[in-house]
Amino acid sequence: VSTGNGCGHTLLAPHSGTLSSKNYPGTYPNHTMCLWRLQAPPGTSLLLVFGDVDLEPSERCAHSSLLLSDPQAGTAYAGPYCRNSVPPAPLLVTNSSSVTVLFNSTSHRSGRGLLLSYATSQHPGEGGIPWGGRASPDPSLAVHFSVYCPAGCKDIHGDIWGNPSQGYRDTSVLCKAAVHAGVIADELGGQVTLSREKGITLYESAFANGLHSKRWVSRGLAATQNCHPSVSNPPMACDDVLKVAAFNASSWWHEVDELGQVTAWVAERAALNTTGHSWAAEPSAETAWLELDLGTRRNVTGIITKGSSEQHDYYVTSYQVSSSRDGKNWKPYRGSASQEDKIFEGNADSLGEVSNAFIPPIIARYVR
Repeated sequence: VSTGNGCGHTLLAPHSGTLSSKNYPGTYPNHTMCLWRLQAPPGTSLLLVFGDVDLEPSERCAHSSLLLSDPQAGTAYAGPYCRNSVPPAPLLVTNSSSVTVLFNSTSHRSGRGLLLSYATSQHPGEGGIPWGGRASPDPSLAVHFSVYCPAGCKDIHGDIWGNPSQGYRDTSVLCKAAVHAGVIADELGGQVTLSREKGITLYESAFANGLHSKRWVSRGLAATQNCHPSVSNPPMACDDVLKVAAFNASSWWHEVDELGQVTAWVAERAALNTTGHSWAAEPSAETAWLELDLGTRRNVTGIITKGSSEQHDYYVTSYQVSSSRDGKNWKPYRGSASQEDKIFEGNADSLGEVSNAFIPPIIARYVR
């Protein structure tokens, strides 16, 4: 849990997480405080990585400070830290399953604040934050290498260059690229194995799993980092498009134009590459669903949505997913480790495609 008015982006999952001060990487505000209580499962200990500690210097870190302590033993692990008293190493290995992280500030003029991540001792690797480059292997030294990505890296500052189908530039934010590719879920994190290959000259931008990648034109060949999941993360078969045996919907729109001509926005027109108009529910419907019958039980690893720009600027901004093996009993999709139905981020216009991965995958014949 986190308390205080100085907390920035925070995601604290049972086995890993990410936390930052308010406004990071911009200047943190004056007279703020944040207290994070990190708790690992019993029998494990916490590994903490300092991604960035940039607090205004002061004697004994009186103006701004970072302090880590063991609440069970009542002793300090490390700190206080500020710019003139930095952590001696990026990795802090504790012998406790609980750690308290305290950040506070008084009046100051400069400083990005702090960025930390943590993982439990049962995870391999360093539990680090590869987007900072301090705790991850040097990609230039290996053709294949593996990093551990903590939960919560999606909203950390940094751009992704490239997309899942074409690979990623060597300047990609690695863990964000893994989330973008659907290799790991941001709410859980996980181990990611990467490879370096010869790059292509053009990357098209894409929106996937709540993240944008950027369009990039390269001069000559560039190194790319293509995210491939480890054994514990089954690969998302992006190129294996499942065939839909039949479409069904709660309703569909019978559009009548000024000349009395009827256009049927029926469920069958919901296939992604259908020419012309798409499916649309009856405009008066308060709730609507589209159902895909895959003909037999299949392993569904993701979904791509697109709007309809045929005379109308129509698109779906968010949606939920349910699945069924028999068409009668339906199960809402709740993601990796949540008790709430997951809301997927959809399209922002009628032209672009948006991808969302199912982690874990859905095994079903019917998907709504």
